[in-house]
Amino acid sequence: MIDYLRHMAIFARVVDLGSFRAAAKDIGLAPSRVSEIVTDLEDFVGATLLNRTTRQIALTNEGRKFYAHAVEMVRSAEDGLDELNALSLEPAGSLRVSVPAFMSSSSLAIAMGDFTRRHPNVDLSISFTDLPVDLLRDGFDLNIRVGWLDNSSMMSRKLGEIERVLVSGVDYAKARPDPKQPRDLETWDWIRYAQRSNAMELHSGTGRSVKVTGRSRLQVDSIDALLHYARLNFGVTVLPRYLVDQGLNSGVFTELLESWKLAPLGIYAVWPDQSRRENLTVHFVRFLAE
Repeated sequence: MIDYLRHMAIFARVVDLGSFRAAAKDIGLAPSRVSEIVTDLEDFVGATLLNRTTRQIALTNEGRKFYAHAVEMVRSAEDGLDELNALSLEPAGSLRVSVPAFMSSSSLAIAMGDFTRRHPNVDLSISFTDLPVDLLRDGFDLNIRVGWLDNSSMMSRKLGEIERVLVSGVDYAKARPDPKQPRDLETWDWIRYAQRSNAMELHSGTGRSVKVTGRSRLQVDSIDALLHYARLNFGVTVLPRYLVDQGLNSGVFTELLESWKLAPLGIYAVWPDQSRRENLTVHFVRFLAE
């Protein structure tokens, strides 16, 4: 029976992640081996637990009943480990974290490095990417998201906010009349960011809100690319203030419509609510927030 407790945990992971391949990647086994383990478990209990097709898996009636017990077993074990880890003064383990690429030089990224300095028994793997990430499918323990959270079953905590500014290269702005109102920018060239709406909503000090679309012949999927093209005077764009402060001070960039503001973007830590490394993940998030 003891040998099949591990089989039950792997079966539960297959169901949670929706495929043998995803579970195999998460556990660190070959997909064929994970399939063999589930088959061996089915032989042991004398029932088919999963219906398999080339595209997906689905629980049988027996599988649904058995899955509830498997999950209860895994959660009980995790609770016991979390309780022991909470008593430990020194966190240990490994975390895979996804962070927007443009934050690679931010204070948040520095704080992540500081976490490993303070806790030498923690291994941290950080993926910097501006592309959307699926926590479960891509095997991450934690995702840093910038913007607004959608409704999800994930745990989350707000870490801070990013101030955004409307900027262009100095030479680009000098070649055009000084804008007084948001509508004056409708004829300017905009450098678009693929993960963002084309319409930019600006807010005045008197409470007015105006959306600007402008014209665009250049779109990129990287904040670093936005910064680069703005520096080369290809047009106007929206960037985090901390990325352009130095350029504003040195005269490379100019801030447009300074009396109009863009809503700041929230920075959120997001992680699965049933993470196997919940204690370490929460400890890490708490460190970043503080």
